[in-house]
Amino acid sequence: MRFLDTISLLATAVPALACHDCYGPRNPEAHVRNVRRMQPGAPDATSLPRGPLEWGQLNILHTTDTHGWLEGHIKEQNYGADWGDFTSFVAHMQHMAGNLAVDLLVVDTGDLHDGNGDSDAETPDGSLSNPIFENINYDVLTIGNHELYLADVAELTFDQFSKYYGEKYLTSNVQILNNATGQFQYIGQQYRYFTTQHGLRIMAFGVLYDFTGNTNITNVIKAKTLVTEPWFQQAITFNQTIDLFLVLGHNPARPTASGSTFGTIFNAIRAKNPNTPIQFLGGHSHIRDFAVFDEGSTGIESGRYCETLGWVSMSGINSSTYTGLMNPRGVPNPTQPAIKVSTSTASAGMPSATVNATSPFKDMVYSRRYIDWNRLSFSYHAVGSQSSTFDYHSGLRVTQDITNLREELNLTALYGCAPQTYCQSCAPFGSSANIFPLVETALAATVVNASRSMIPRIIIVNTGGIRFDLIEGAFTYDDSFIVSPFTDGFQYLPNVPYSQANQVLAGLNGGASDKKRRNLETRDFSFSSSVNGDGCVDDVYGAMQGKPGLARRDALVTRGKHRRQTTNALTPGYNTSDDFGTDGDDTIHSAIPYYSQPDYVQANAAFPTDGSLPATVDLIFLDFIAEDVIPILTKLGSQDTLAQVSYYLDPTVFTTQSYLPAYAKIAWQANVPNCPISGTSARR
Repeated sequence: MRFLDTISLLATAVPALACHDCYGPRNPEAHVRNVRRMQPGAPDATSLPRGPLEWGQLNILHTTDTHGWLEGHIKEQNYGADWGDFTSFVAHMQHMAGNLAVDLLVVDTGDLHDGNGDSDAETPDGSLSNPIFENINYDVLTIGNHELYLADVAELTFDQFSKYYGEKYLTSNVQILNNATGQFQYIGQQYRYFTTQHGLRIMAFGVLYDFTGNTNITNVIKAKTLVTEPWFQQAITFNQTIDLFLVLGHNPARPTASGSTFGTIFNAIRAKNPNTPIQFLGGHSHIRDFAVFDEGSTGIESGRYCETLGWVSMSGINSSTYTGLMNPRGVPNPTQPAIKVSTSTASAGMPSATVNATSPFKDMVYSRRYIDWNRLSFSYHAVGSQSSTFDYHSGLRVTQDITNLREELNLTALYGCAPQTYCQSCAPFGSSANIFPLVETALAATVVNASRSMIPRIIIVNTGGIRFDLIEGAFTYDDSFIVSPFTDGFQYLPNVPYSQANQVLAGLNGGASDKKRRNLETRDFSFSSSVNGDGCVDDVYGAMQGKPGLARRDALVTRGKHRRQTTNALTPGYNTSDDFGTDGDDTIHSAIPYYSQPDYVQANAAFPTDGSLPATVDLIFLDFIAEDVIPILTKLGSQDTLAQVSYYLDPTVFTTQSYLPAYAKIAWQANVPNCPISGTSARR
């Protein structure tokens, strides 16, 4: 429980704030309780899906960017299912696929931690949560960039996770250093050629985008190099028949999106295989999206944080060995050819899809759906499994394992009672509902070196370090990972002229630093979700396009009894537009406001009380962005170098994961330990 230990040391690290009244008891056990909205007892959704899924010849369930959210969204009813519910759902869908005589694949495209206490309150990240994740019998998986930042996490992924999934874990362009040989070897398999239950012959790859922030014990091969390698060329001209290429990737699904390398992979495969369908499954940019590559190739991206379960189905794959049904009876079937119906998201530069009678893909049709991650949606689609029959014993066991893990890690330890919800992007920057004024206030109050506490200071952080909204009510150990999961240290330069230091923020926000969003090529957005239902939510897909306790099943007795009706009013949530139009969201939601935010924010502290400006300041910034700060200072006439930078606070004691809990212990002690929680979750 590394972060609880850190918080217990804050009185030493920040003596200016180290009073019992400000911090509360040094031992967090004093304020531990099970919050009512925490597992068990997470709320369930009230809005039914728009209709049954379309089942085809080949069907795919897709997860991506789960980031440790195995307990689901305990304060948000739209996404309240946990990994045990998902385990039961997958079992039902596999059984249904068998009854329908079609194939079903279950696929994941990486990023298993950095975002939730379930995965991050242990060392290394994922060491306790990965075994819970592994309860899903995935057919193919691939790696994400968050498996590669830290050496111990990369080694865990190689030594344990990749070994568990064996030939199913694909890392076509990601290697790790073999200490015995001194040579790089692939973390997983380079490719997988396999035959489905009903005879489809599939060649699968797993391709990470051209990530450069990886630990030096790993190697990421760029896509343009990958496609020229002899083994890859041999795989795409395999000596056995390939009915379909399946390309997984922690990679934006839209080939023209910034940072995506899927276009490179597509061009290489299509050049040698003009008559073979290619299906892409993406991730990384945390959005819902579906892109048409050509008349025989599409790609899906399925959100983030266990909010979305992606579904794509297709029929018309030409295979001499397929023994199942092309259009299963008793269920809807896919009908949409791979033709863009939405010009607003068309993949510029990619071939325009037109299907004619002579096309090798004239019989190919598709469907896609983005399923909200809740039991109501899961049980609706697991036909015949509603209410008490939904839960498999395996799912119940996984749910209990999650409860036990959360208790072991003490994730409900309470730091304070947040007086309101603070959102990332559903409110204008600087407004009272926006999280970044709170960030500035918290930084000013808690980032204090006792020996320099009277010296004026400017503190700059990147807004990409905030990964989710801070919800009204109990602010717990778990929430500290959800809102600010990274452990960046605070470095500084002393006695910087104020005239220079005060221009650094503008320089960062106006620059082209690749660290603004922690290597996300697109915005890493969050929803707002106050538990009283009055919060606002951002349209994640629209923003990308630049447009406005379930574990104890005694608690599930009431949750399982779903009334077969929807609420009168739409709840806020995703409103997705993609190449197939606007009907992809499985549950219809109301639209949500989105406001752009700066890439960096600044807090000022210990400035003269008379309103005058200091001559010099301590310029404090994160070690994550230090290399971006120094060049800006140099342009402003400073002689400071990176060698002169040192830590303002001990990074083993106080990091970006520390300041919000520290502030909660100062400012949010009213009603502790009984934080008021009202109504249902907002993001619903």
